[in-house]
Amino acid sequence: MEILWFLIAMLMLFAVIGPFLLRRRGGIRQVAPGSPDAADPEAYGFLRQEQLDLRLPGPDEDLLDVLDIVQRTQDWRAAAQLLAGTAKEGELRWQRVQAFAGAASLELQQQPGTGGAWLRAWRSESPKDAGGAAVHAEFLVQQAWRSSGGVGSDDFRIILEEARTVCGQAALLAPGDPVPYIVELAVARGLGYPHEQFDQLWAKVIDRAPTHMGAHLAALHYWCEKWHGSREEADHFATTAAARAPQGSLLAALPLFAVYEHVPEVNLVSGFYQSAVVTKAVEGALHATQSAAAGDPVLPQVRHLLVLFLVRMERWAEAMHQLVHVDGHVGALPWTHEEDPAAVYAVYRALAVAGYEANGGSPATLLQ
Repeated sequence: MEILWFLIAMLMLFAVIGPFLLRRRGGIRQVAPGSPDAADPEAYGFLRQEQLDLRLPGPDEDLLDVLDIVQRTQDWRAAAQLLAGTAKEGELRWQRVQAFAGAASLELQQQPGTGGAWLRAWRSESPKDAGGAAVHAEFLVQQAWRSSGGVGSDDFRIILEEARTVCGQAALLAPGDPVPYIVELAVARGLGYPHEQFDQLWAKVIDRAPTHMGAHLAALHYWCEKWHGSREEADHFATTAAARAPQGSLLAALPLFAVYEHVPEVNLVSGFYQSAVVTKAVEGALHATQSAAAGDPVLPQVRHLLVLFLVRMERWAEAMHQLVHVDGHVGALPWTHEEDPAAVYAVYRALAVAGYEANGGSPATLLQ
């Protein structure tokens, strides 16, 4: 019986990856590593897998410099100064709060009892600092998912209840800042706020930052089928936001994230990635990347998700165009859902390179 289940699992795995490895028309074929015919991602200037940065979806040198100082000296003041100088209503503040919280959470995981001491010092030495309160709230949310007994456990709920309290404190310290309410969106998902209560929280977010992409992504999770909504509710939320998005807003890409959240874990429908729903969502996301400001901090997140869809759709040249912009960082969906984000990203990158070259592409043509 075990052998039977193994064979079934292997057949399902082949159904998922087979189209990329065996092309009916000979478009892509596997060759041994090091073969003269092997596609080489490094020929395009892409970083080796072990050099990929897992911390961020895209570059933020100021943040990385401050993180290095904080973690090396265990002095929180540089972090507080960076957040104080980051605009409240923008996407960057939310990403930096997430990054500081994630760094402290990872430190604590690696050094139980002592890791993340700089965040504890930040809160005790400067309790009225709005940035410190926001980072603390997000830290608790990440701890609930990372180290508690799991969703629904007593520890999970206790930590999220504490996070909700700290969100309230952070909101009082910075009335115009949407970040404390964005953090609470994750609390709402974990604690299972009723729809009416969630809508009240969402109103506070959009009053402060109506086009905030990070906030919309956090809210989208709540409306997904696996949490407190449905496929239809998530799609309605995403398409409504996209329809109302101003020119240049990445909210036009939100429907692609809704599609991603409802992709079956094992998809045996060969035409799924050529379906009208997927194609429309991808085209909307591509348009959003073309019209968005080059420095939009959410742009790398959209590009990373596009890589996955474009590779699965076998749109190799377009996938390569996205890779040129994001390579070097893998701290974004869909890679962060994997146990080894860099390894999974590297597989998709290799598939894109192989497909691109099998259809006549080369480093020289990509740079034209």
